Amino acid sequence: MLKSIIAAAALAAFGTAMQPACAGGEALHLLGRTTLSGYQGDFDHLAADVRGERLFVAGEDGGTLEVFDLRSGTHLKSVAGLQAPHAIHYMPATNRLLVTDSGKGMTKLIDGKTYRTIGTVKLTPGADAMGYDPSTRHAWVVTGGKNAEPKMAKVVVSELDPATGRRLGDLHFDTDFTEAIVAEQQGRRLFINVAGRNEIAVVDKKTRQVIETWPVKDGQQNSAMALDEANGRLFVVTRKPFKLVVLDTVTGRSVASFDAPQRTNELIFDARNRRLYLTGDDHVAVFRQRDADHYEELAKVPSDKGAKTALLVPELNMLYVAVAGKGNTPAGVLRYAVLPADAP
Repeated sequence: MLKSIIAAAALAAFGTAMQPACAGGEALHLLGRTTLSGYQGDFDHLAADVRGERLFVAGEDGGTLEVFDLRSGTHLKSVAGLQAPHAIHYMPATNRLLVTDSGKGMTKLIDGKTYRTIGTVKLTPGADAMGYDPSTRHAWVVTGGKNAEPKMAKVVVSELDPATGRRLGDLHFDTDFTEAIVAEQQGRRLFINVAGRNEIAVVDKKTRQVIETWPVKDGQQNSAMALDEANGRLFVVTRKPFKLVVLDTVTGRSVASFDAPQRTNELIFDARNRRLYLTGDDHVAVFRQRDADHYEELAKVPSDKGAKTALLVPELNMLYVAVAGKGNTPAGVLRYAVLPADAP
């Protein structure tokens, strides 16, 4: 009953008359879909301006930054001038965005009011994934490798101050494929998915030195990643095959693994509800964390083919999923209300 009341309240708050599709075993309710007519190709990652009620989506194949209303889902603007944007970090204090771009135009600083490019961050070409560390207010950006033009045999991970775009230092990896980055907030470690070597590099973020390397044994091409620092668990998705792998952050050993949706490109840990959301083709896989070592798949929430990237906005209890425009599937954004987990 409580969850039905919350779902109804979410519908009223978001100003939509559509009935929620009860999807996700009382975990997620679909509120609506915004279709982006004319957009073809993949999206990459998302970011939110909660106070300004905006959702930003990287139009990877369209070379755009797409802006939506965070509550209604209405499409507000397409910002051109990018080549292949991948990751976005929004800075509310200055109303600016840092957008990584693997094209020759380099990573951009964009004014959040005018949407004009106000600066270019000079990194190694091929900027792709980005991990933001709130404890230091620094960003770590994957550059080089297979996304550079021309392609490079090595990857450079750069630490920078997103407020100024100043490059602070680099790490180098002997591979052309490196993916997600997450940082401890209470500790000093940074975890980097060195996908081309099927490894996780554990880095001292103060010295930028690799202090450990953990092999990922449950699969290859480890990509999306999330961290439960309180319980000492690192969550990783592999692409060959698509698996969710749970690692102990003390030993690096695998404590659990499960099948993941095909082409999963986003993994989110919802600490409040002790859930994991994995977005890939056709559905969002929802897993429940019973304790640090025990997990179960709660539901497969219908989405769309090409619905590979997502963003959880805890302040609104909302999950947003970007859908690529390919074949018979129109591009767009799905909005789900996140319902609270039952008390243990």
